[in-house]
Amino acid sequence: MSSSLRIALAIVVFELILPAHVSTARAQQKPLTSDQRQIVDTMSAIFAAARTDDVAKFDSVIASDFYIFDGGARFNGQAVMVFIKAQHAAGKRYEWNVTEPDVHVSGNTAWIAYTNKGSITDASGSINQKWLESAFLEKQAGAWKIVFMHSTRVPAQP
Repeated sequence: MSSSLRIALAIVVFELILPAHVSTARAQQKPLTSDQRQIVDTMSAIFAAARTDDVAKFDSVIASDFYIFDGGARFNGQAVMVFIKAQHAAGKRYEWNVTEPDVHVSGNTAWIAYTNKGSITDASGSINQKWLESAFLEKQAGAWKIVFMHSTRVPAQP
């Protein structure tokens, strides 16, 4: 078989296979329900509040008994905001983003797992960072509140 015939055959095979892979990937990413979208938005809101030291906004998306496991420690809402404010005062800035959300709702409770893709910036520059995170939420008075979070930093690749 000539090389030009092999190339043409490879192109035809590629064009036949690629649409199947693309449609399979799209089928796995189902659209979010209204509750699932609200949960993702709630998680994004906690990060926006923390990024800007907005304690009122932070408090508006967490339950009164909220806590988080992060960096090997347990923080309640007040303690985590004190820590973040201290990091900001020391010149550190964080970018956090909820990506690849996997949201499960059961009545007035829900859990979400996602990859937090962002960065940490200080005087020495900016470093891309990923965290594997999960949260448990409860619907209170019609709004989703974060009860618990867990964050594990993904080690940097060599």
